[in-house]
Amino acid sequence: MNDTSASAPAVSVGRLERFLSSDLDDLCDAADLAILEGGGFGWVAPPPRETMERYWGGVVAMPGRHLFVGRLDEVVAGAIQLVEPPVNNEAQAFAATLTGIFVAPWARGHGLARMLVEAGEAEARARGYGLLSLDVRDTQAAAIRLFESLGFIRWATNPYYARVGGRLIGGCYFHKPLIPLTGPTP
Repeated sequence: MNDTSASAPAVSVGRLERFLSSDLDDLCDAADLAILEGGGFGWVAPPPRETMERYWGGVVAMPGRHLFVGRLDEVVAGAIQLVEPPVNNEAQAFAATLTGIFVAPWARGHGLARMLVEAGEAEARARGYGLLSLDVRDTQAAAIRLFESLGFIRWATNPYYARVGGRLIGGCYFHKPLIPLTGPTP
């Protein structure tokens, strides 16, 4: 009997603290493709490879910034960063930020984006943060649906969030309490 069904790809997410083997090349390739598809986490066109490599090297080396990568069959296909508040911001020391989330177009549909956000959230909880925030272009409908399905609350929009192709694009701001937060006392 022949089994003609294809096996499901191996999907995983983990923290990347140093680059091994082809990790940096895979990460740059995946980011370039995501940028070209409109999910550029700030970039509107892929930068030169040297710039992209320096960027990711800086992310991995920077204290207070934690990089998680998603892999499909052991190839880096997406990423997210958890950014801790600077030490001089005592008033907001309870809040961390998720940024730089993307999944390469060829790896979408396997749950990597959800797994990446969940990994960032788990790390924030483990580090004792009470609130997570993030923002996204309003053209990224799938990302917005994902964040809302994970309990993130859209608290504001900005019609002048980004300029892409000479056109202004709006943005959405989200937060998610990780512990019960208390408001001001009356």
